[in-house]
Amino acid sequence: MASQLPALCIIATPGRRRAMIDMAREAERRGYQGIYVPSRFSNMSVCEALAWNTERIVFGTAIAPIYARTAADYAEATAFMHEISGGRFRFGIGVAHAPGHARHGVSVGKPLADTRAFVEKFRAQEQGPQPPVIIAALRQKMVALAGDIGDGVVFANACRSAMQKSLAHLPETRRRDPAFFIGNMIPTCISDDIEAAKAVNRRTLSSYLQLPNYRNYWKECGYIEEMAAIERAITERRLDDLPKLMSDKWLADVTLFGSAGRVREELAAWSEAGVRTPIIVASSASGRQARAIQEVFDAFAG
Repeated sequence: MASQLPALCIIATPGRRRAMIDMAREAERRGYQGIYVPSRFSNMSVCEALAWNTERIVFGTAIAPIYARTAADYAEATAFMHEISGGRFRFGIGVAHAPGHARHGVSVGKPLADTRAFVEKFRAQEQGPQPPVIIAALRQKMVALAGDIGDGVVFANACRSAMQKSLAHLPETRRRDPAFFIGNMIPTCISDDIEAAKAVNRRTLSSYLQLPNYRNYWKECGYIEEMAAIERAITERRLDDLPKLMSDKWLADVTLFGSAGRVREELAAWSEAGVRTPIIVASSASGRQARAIQEVFDAFAG
C-alpha cells in the first residue's frame, strides 16, 4: 500500500457544487494529498471556493486550458487564490483537446510554442506572488518543456509501464527535486466485481480513445495494434465497439480497478514508477461521483 494517501479529482457539476466542496473538506480531514479539478464546470471558481472552504489541503486546476482566458486574466485570479489560500493553490495548465476548443470557440496554434508564450506572459503580469505552474503533458516534447519552464508536470491517462521513460525527458535536477510536481490523473473504479469495475473504466476512456493525440501517445507506449483496431472502428463509425477493443493489459496499464486491496497495491506501483502525486479520478459501478469518492475514502480508511 502507498505510504501516503493519493490526491482526488472532484467535478462540481450543477446541483452538486456544495456537496463536492463538502467532499473536499472531508478529503482534507482524512489527510489526502490534494484536490485537483478538471476543466469543465468552471474549475477556477471551484478552486476559489476551495481556497475559502479548506485550510490545509493543496488544491489546483488539472487543467485550466490556456486558450480559454488570457494570461493576464488568469494571472489576476491565480495570484488572488495563491494569496488567500496561504500558497496552497497549484495552477495546472494545458492546451486541452479539440472538443474543449470547439466548446470555447477558440482557434489553436502550435502547442509547444503557445504553452511557452502563455507561461511567459503569465509570469510577466504584476499581480503579486503567483502559484506554481504545472504543465499538462503526454508526449516527450511537452514533458521536456514542463521541465524547462514549469514547476511540475501532470499527466492524464498515462501508461504506468512508460512512466519512467516519460520522466527521463525531465532534467535530472527536476526529477530529484521533491518540490517539482509530478502527477497523473488515473481513472479508478473500486468494486469487488472486477468485471463491472473494468467496464466502468472502459466507458470512461471511450471518449479519450477518439482523440488522436491520446492514440498517438498510447502507440508510443507499445499499444500499436490496439490503437490501429480502434482507429478502424472510429473510421467505420463503430463507436459501440470501442470498449471491447480495449485489452485488459492496456486497461491495467492506464487505470485502477477492482477490490480496495487491489487498488491500493496498484496505486503503490504508480508511486514506484515515479508519480509523486497520483490523482484518483473516481467512478463507481453502483452510483455517481459522490458514491465513487466515498468508495475511495472507505478503501483508504484506517
